[in-house]
Amino acid sequence: MKSMLFSTIMLSAMVLTACSDEHFDGDIPKEWAGTTTLFTPTDEVGFSTYYQPSIGRVGDPMPFFDPKAAEFKILYLQEFDNNDAWCFHPFYAVCTKDGATYQGLGEVLPTGKSKREQDAALGTGCAVYDETEGLYYIYYTGHNGSLANVETVMRATSPDFKVWTKDLAWQLKGVDYGYSNVDFRDPQVFRGDDGKWHMLIASNLKFAEFVSDNLKDWTHTGQFSCMIWDRMLECPDVFKMGDWWYMVYSEAYRASWSRKVKYMMARTYDELKACFNEGPKWPADDKEGVLDTRAFYAAKTASNGVDRYIWGWTPFRTGSNNDEKNTNVGAGGEPNWSGALVCHRLIQHEDGTLTVGEVPAIKAKYATSQPVKVVEQTEDHTLYSRLGTHNHISFTVQTATDAERFGVSFCRATDADRYYTLVVNPEWENGRRKVNFEQEGTEGKGFIEGADGYIFPRPADNVYHVDIYTDNSVVTMYINGDYGCTQRIYGIQKNCWSINTYGGDVTVSEVAVSEY
Repeated sequence: MKSMLFSTIMLSAMVLTACSDEHFDGDIPKEWAGTTTLFTPTDEVGFSTYYQPSIGRVGDPMPFFDPKAAEFKILYLQEFDNNDAWCFHPFYAVCTKDGATYQGLGEVLPTGKSKREQDAALGTGCAVYDETEGLYYIYYTGHNGSLANVETVMRATSPDFKVWTKDLAWQLKGVDYGYSNVDFRDPQVFRGDDGKWHMLIASNLKFAEFVSDNLKDWTHTGQFSCMIWDRMLECPDVFKMGDWWYMVYSEAYRASWSRKVKYMMARTYDELKACFNEGPKWPADDKEGVLDTRAFYAAKTASNGVDRYIWGWTPFRTGSNNDEKNTNVGAGGEPNWSGALVCHRLIQHEDGTLTVGEVPAIKAKYATSQPVKVVEQTEDHTLYSRLGTHNHISFTVQTATDAERFGVSFCRATDADRYYTLVVNPEWENGRRKVNFEQEGTEGKGFIEGADGYIFPRPADNVYHVDIYTDNSVVTMYINGDYGCTQRIYGIQKNCWSINTYGGDVTVSEVAVSEY
């Protein structure tokens, strides 16, 4: 026999029911919070927590901490619906103190002006600040499909991060060093233990390494590492955190189980360089160093000296309605490039492994408490009243054994034959868990493979403290503070949501909702 106990039921003496004729095609009724029929909301023009510009979208973020301004600056490739055929993806930027609120800086680095220029289109790179010179550097990819060298590494400098000068006389070309003339991109610059500047460049199935004393003159030191079998790894980010060296990268291999943000770790820099050689040395069993779901990509990190955050983009999805959008994730590769900017806090565990957790300033931002009303209850779910546009949902789940599943559903209503659930699912026989994205309901497709997550350990006490943040259609979910996953779910706002069980004994408590 299955049972599910909800301590929050005691908070509501009356179960509210839906009005069968409410479809909200016109004015919203005054008492609509107590109804449970499906509403079809649309996203705001721009997002403020998981930043998305009012026009266009965010591609490949390039964060760094600006010591001069004491803030994070996140460069990104600006995507428009009507990109020029040749000159596209200028660098735009936002700045933030805390990863929760952003100020737009507009266009920082323009593209070339014609298809004859090497940087007609811009590709991913990085920014650093040289305190000795008082000069900012951007190293970036110049992309032009009509030239012999499709991609080269280029640079620009600025004294104030406002006015930039491109050094068009300087380029690194892959063919000059035995690398690809097509894939030679995504330069990342960082300080090594030797005090020198190091630059890592992704090229076909290799990483190239260059070293400099002054950020001007670069010497090729050879191959940093190979990649994994036939998989192209892009957007590398190398950093030291405590006593460990890390490389975060995005795997471009187009398979639902593989195209994700991952990392490698080692005690020394030289050991990090060897992680991919002679077979990859994964940092944890069963997950290939995965940090998030397939709805989080091209991520890089930055640290203010105290905390390290990681920024990636979650893809927008297309379709004639929200149901089509929510399942149009592509089993063999994400259907769309670019989206909204998602930030997590990077958590380092005692054994050196990494996970992603909630950003403290985002938690503080969602500060306006909302009433939690039960509007429908069955033996396998409790339906709660309508959400706002920006929500923080929190609750605690206690399972009796290792086998129970539970989930959180959105876009749910008494008249909905399809709704969308983050299911905390047992995986294999050792009690490990994974958050699956499923379309449930009488006409639901079930598990959506192309939105796959990753394995995480089951809590020893079977207690799950869950925090979920939504900003329009962007969703982040954290379990016990140190496992995080990102999703896109269209239609959350102005609709009901539920907590579900799928057999066994599950107790739910401390349900709360807040907004900003």
